Amino acid sequence: MVSFFSILAVGFFLGMRHATDPDHVIAVTTIVSNQRNGLRAALIGAFWGVGHTLTIFVVGAGIILFNLVIPARVGLSMELSVAVMLIILGLMNVAGFLRSMPAGSNQNQDGAEVIRSHPYSHGDDIHSQPHGHQPEVHPHPHDDTPLAWMDRAFGRIGLYQYLRPFVVGVVHGLAGSAAVALLVLTTIRNLRWAIGYLLIFGVGTIAGMMLITMSIASAFTMAGNGRQKVSHGLALASGLLSLGFGLFVTYQICFVYGLFAAHARWTPP
Repeated sequence: MVSFFSILAVGFFLGMRHATDPDHVIAVTTIVSNQRNGLRAALIGAFWGVGHTLTIFVVGAGIILFNLVIPARVGLSMELSVAVMLIILGLMNVAGFLRSMPAGSNQNQDGAEVIRSHPYSHGDDIHSQPHGHQPEVHPHPHDDTPLAWMDRAFGRIGLYQYLRPFVVGVVHGLAGSAAVALLVLTTIRNLRWAIGYLLIFGVGTIAGMMLITMSIASAFTMAGNGRQKVSHGLALASGLLSLGFGLFVTYQICFVYGLFAAHARWTPP
């Protein structure tokens, strides 16, 4: 029994360490870059961890219980899905930054009216809306963005905004499940203990990612508090980092490891 609890303890702390992998941290950074609430940031990390744990458990249990063998091209394709996801998240952050750029200002010759631009946010979507400051020329068409439509359609469903980190976690789990399962197979012979290890590994990953997302949100808040340009710059930097890292991983998978070549090479990370 002592040995079993030792295995669970090791699984928990390895799960926490697994949450700090560079691709994981980069992905969640792009998601929480506009989040300033610590509790919501923790929930984002929790939903990422739940999605990651779900995939790890399903795929890992299949490998452990049924001795499934993942072909090289399938494994590389799972790794590529993570790279594509990082690219998409990066592009979304860069697009959000561009929408937040001020549209400029204009003033008539009489100085009666100045057209200004202020940033507005709908969930994670930040954009600028030029307008005047007279009541009759002060429209705020908040309903003209896709995210605003989603707010109207799904705003009463409290968990819908956390669907994105959940999906990101599921995709990340695809890339890491084989490695975790193979590690378990080489060290734990008891099938029940192996399945228990997968679950506690997932719990550790959830806890680790909650701490990471809270820390990232706090760092963005401290750096951008009262400095909107700094805050937007950090969001842009996280987007560019995610985009660059995703493109680098895509290059490695497609050209270095030969996903589309005659002989693909893949070793679970």
